[in-house]
Amino acid sequence: MGNVSHKRKARRNKSLVGWVNHTVVTHFILLGIPNTNGLQTILFVTFLAFYLCTLLGNLLIFSAILADARLHTPRLCFFLCNLSIVDLGFSSISTPKLLANLWVKSRTISLGGCMSQVFFWHFLGSTECLLFTVMAYDRYVAICHPLRYLLIMNQRVCTLLAAGTWIASSFHITILTSLTFTLPYCGSNVVEYFFCDIFPVVKLACAHTYIIETVTFTNTGMVPMTCLFLILASYVRIVYSILKMNSVEGQRKAASTCTSHLAVVTLFFGPCALVYTQPQLSTGKVTAVHLFGYVVTPMLNPAIYTLRNKEVKAALRKLRGGSNTSMLMYGSCRDCMWVCIEIH
Repeated sequence: MGNVSHKRKARRNKSLVGWVNHTVVTHFILLGIPNTNGLQTILFVTFLAFYLCTLLGNLLIFSAILADARLHTPRLCFFLCNLSIVDLGFSSISTPKLLANLWVKSRTISLGGCMSQVFFWHFLGSTECLLFTVMAYDRYVAICHPLRYLLIMNQRVCTLLAAGTWIASSFHITILTSLTFTLPYCGSNVVEYFFCDIFPVVKLACAHTYIIETVTFTNTGMVPMTCLFLILASYVRIVYSILKMNSVEGQRKAASTCTSHLAVVTLFFGPCALVYTQPQLSTGKVTAVHLFGYVVTPMLNPAIYTLRNKEVKAALRKLRGGSNTSMLMYGSCRDCMWVCIEIH
């Protein structure tokens, strides 16, 4: 009888030890950007400047489109409004925490905060990817079917397309986030990255991660590849239509409407392609590529869509204190309208 009691006591003590050694993780520690000792102040000022420029540029575009009814046509400006919202959110997911890490060494993030970063980063990234695809279709209709543009791309269709990008992305990332955070986290809580992403986080799980890694790799690979294929298919048709035009002026204006979109698509897909096709890249180089995509690209998008136009540059020189912010998009949208009118 005493021997049985002793065995029960031993099992209970072993269970308690196992519980102590497998304490559930309630927060994570972000290591930040590697190899930046002594550069924190410089990086803080640089990233803060990028972040403020991102907020200012995208807020100006968003406000201008809402304030000026002339910018509601063509529909590309409607999608630009959605893109500005995505860029505002995209840059705000990790940049504030990164700035806190650099300035006050605040590296701790709660479990809920980590879940939010994973969800919103992939949610907005997927939404932006789908938006670029919809914008490519918008350019295809405007150039290949200019006389039917307003009929095809009516307000109802544009609203459904924009809403579809947000809804589809939310379903997509809800599955990935659920799979990621239903795993048990009971060991190390140190994330070897500057923000919470799926792969750095699941490395810390106390369970087999093959399913989540396979699903994540497949999803995050298939969505961009499908979108890129559709964008390229649209532009093959667009180039063919431009080459068939008899008017040189029409060719110039048609090509001009596509330049900005191609530039931002390159900035978006370029870093993704570099990371996924070059697995031998060091952690420092991968981090630099990701920082460019997360911090710099959202700042460049407003400039690419506005400042490339002579009319916009002239309007900016006339601005005094930003009282006429709606002029920022007038040049871009006017070019799109000329395509619809003058291609033939």
